[in-house]
Amino acid sequence: MAVTAPRSVTVLGSTGSVGTQTIELLAADLERFEVRALVAGRNVGLLAEQAIALRAERAVIADEDCYGELRQALAGTGIQVAAGREAVVEAACLPADWTMAAITGAAGLAATLAAIGRGKCVALANKEALVCAGEVMLRAVQSAGATLLPVDSEHNAIFQALDDGNRAAVEKIVLTASGGPFRTATLDEMARATPDVARKHPVWSMGAKISIDSATLMNKGLELIEAARLFTLAEPQIEVLVHPQSVIHGMVCYRDGSVLAQLGSPDMRIPIAHTLAWPERMATPSRRLDLASIARLDFMAPDTVRFPALRLAREALRAGGGAPAILNAANEIAVESFMQRRIGFLDIVGTVADVMDTMGSQAADTLDEVIALDAAARHTAQRLTSARAA
Repeated sequence: MAVTAPRSVTVLGSTGSVGTQTIELLAADLERFEVRALVAGRNVGLLAEQAIALRAERAVIADEDCYGELRQALAGTGIQVAAGREAVVEAACLPADWTMAAITGAAGLAATLAAIGRGKCVALANKEALVCAGEVMLRAVQSAGATLLPVDSEHNAIFQALDDGNRAAVEKIVLTASGGPFRTATLDEMARATPDVARKHPVWSMGAKISIDSATLMNKGLELIEAARLFTLAEPQIEVLVHPQSVIHGMVCYRDGSVLAQLGSPDMRIPIAHTLAWPERMATPSRRLDLASIARLDFMAPDTVRFPALRLAREALRAGGGAPAILNAANEIAVESFMQRRIGFLDIVGTVADVMDTMGSQAADTLDEVIALDAAARHTAQRLTSARAA
C-alpha cells in the first residue's frame, strides 16, 4: 500500500531523545510530511526552534508556567501556541495520519490514548503506557481501528521479523539487551555507583531515565511486559539475552526451527524511520552495519541475582491486573530518588520489590483504576525511599 504524500504527523514529546531524532528525520524530508503539532514538557527554546524549522501548525508546552515564554518565542510566526495538560491531549486529538507517542513515563498515557482514539497510526515509544494500562490501551486500539507501531528497537525488530500470516507458528521471541554500564560490575561496585556513571550507556544514546533503567535492566523488564501485550504472548514465550554488541535487536523463533532476526546499527533513527514511513521505507543517515569489522556477536543469559528487575517484571506480568502499573510507578519514583542522590543504585530495584510486596496485585480494568493505582504506588514508593534516605 503506497503512502499518500504529504503525510500529516504529530510528535508528542518532541524535545526528548526519541522526539529530537524524529524531528531530525522529518526535517530531512519536509516535502513528505506536514507537522500538525509538536508537544514538549518545558523546553521552550528547543520546542520553538523545532516548530519554526518544521513549519508546525501548533506548538504545545505541558508546563503552563512556560506559556508566556513560548508565545513570545513564536510571536509573528503564525504557529498556534497552547499550554497545559488539556492542551497536550487536544494536540493528540488533532487530525494526523501518524503520531509519535514519546512522552516519557505514565504522564504520556492520556495523550497516547487520545491519539489512539483517532483510529490512525500511533508510533509507540512510551513503553510505560502499555505496561501500565495494557488492557485499556489494547481495547482502545481495537475499538478505534488504530494501528500501533512499536518504536522500541527490540519490539520494532520483532514486528519486522514476524510473519503476520502465520502467528500461530511462533514458538517464542528473543529480546536482546546490551547489559548496560554494569554488565560486568560486582554488586559492591554497583552499590557505589553514582547517577553520572549509571547514565553512561556503553552503546545507545538515550535520555537519563531510560539510561538508568537500562543500567538496572528494568528497561528490559518493561519491554518484556510490553512485548507480551503487543504480540499476544505468554510470559514463558519471551526470552531475554544479553548481547553486548547490540547488533541483533530481536529474534522470532518459529516451530519449524527457523529463527528470523532483525539486525542494524544501534541507532534509534532506524526503528523511528521504519514506523514513520510504514508500510514503506525511507532513507536514514544511520551508519550501515559492517559485520566483517564487528567480527563476533556474543550472547549470554542475564544475571538475575545482580539484576533482579527482570525477575520482578516477570512476576508482575504473571500476576496481571495492576501489578505492572505498580512496578512501573514504583520504578519511576525510585529512579528519580536515585537521580537526586537520595538512595543508592541497588535501592532502585529494592524499592520496587518492597512496593510490590506492600501493595500486592490489584484490579486495573479502567483508565481511572490505572491512574488511581499509579498514584497509590507512587505514594508508597515515596514513603519507602524517604525511609531509605533517612
